[in-house]
Amino acid sequence: MKLPYDEADLTRIVTYPLAARQNKATRERFARPFRPGGGIQALLASIPDLLAGSDFRGVVEALERARAVDAPVIWGLGAHVIKNGLSPVVIDLMERGYVSAVALNGAGLIHDFELAVSGGTSEDVDQVLGPGRFGMADETGRLLNEALDEGVGRGLGLGQAASAFLTRLAPPHADISIVAAAARLGVPVTVHVALGTDIIHMHPAASGSALGEGSLRDFRYFAASVARLRNGVYLNCGSAVVLPEVFLKAVAIARNQGSDLAGLTTVNLDFLRMYRPETNVVRRPVAETGRGFSLVGHHEILLPLVAAALVDGA
Repeated sequence: MKLPYDEADLTRIVTYPLAARQNKATRERFARPFRPGGGIQALLASIPDLLAGSDFRGVVEALERARAVDAPVIWGLGAHVIKNGLSPVVIDLMERGYVSAVALNGAGLIHDFELAVSGGTSEDVDQVLGPGRFGMADETGRLLNEALDEGVGRGLGLGQAASAFLTRLAPPHADISIVAAAARLGVPVTVHVALGTDIIHMHPAASGSALGEGSLRDFRYFAASVARLRNGVYLNCGSAVVLPEVFLKAVAIARNQGSDLAGLTTVNLDFLRMYRPETNVVRRPVAETGRGFSLVGHHEILLPLVAAALVDGA
């Protein structure tokens, strides 16, 4: 069938009054200029209640609601969060009761350990890879592997093993260690590793059996925590693959064993939207039972803003 060059007759268009239309953007939801001396709450009120502004408020409200009803708040932290200076913010939230459990990937544990021991972390990979020095710091490979091997041998998970070691060691910078703070506050820490991805796996002290057994044990601890997330919050901050995959499997176990996870809020906080966090954290686990949010931006800006909103609104 060939169509002719017919013009649409726009005189037959049916219209309606603008006042009768429902609008997604109204002046009541617009930004408000910030005034000097307003404080954090005034800053938050100045953000438009639209799109990411609405999502930011939704995340803060979910965290406040979970704490108010004593529901769990579990934080999944990738290495980027720790190596870019956010440990003091996380520790403060732990002390204020906004952290029920912490899940780390292997690199997150390494950065936390190095911070506790030396006060610094995050080597310049471009500079040291060529000379063959990347990942070869003695204390990191030797002490951390020994700590994990010994702890797993005593029936601990990787997180428990690292916590116990740092408690005994009492390193000079324990005040900026999330793992050390967790031990002090009684907050569970689990560590989820993929073999061959972390610098300590390159050292002769690395034990595949200890890493595997300890990480599997931590997965079971984590799954038990996730099963308690009814009306709670799970945040994935800076892990693109490992923690989203681990979280989805933990949700599967919880649902298989009868936990409906009703009222669960999930949050992905990262500077890019990526497939696994968006699918395995934000969308699938809360389908028809809760709500998922994506906050897109740099951790070193967004996470302190979320924390400030919680602290100032308490």
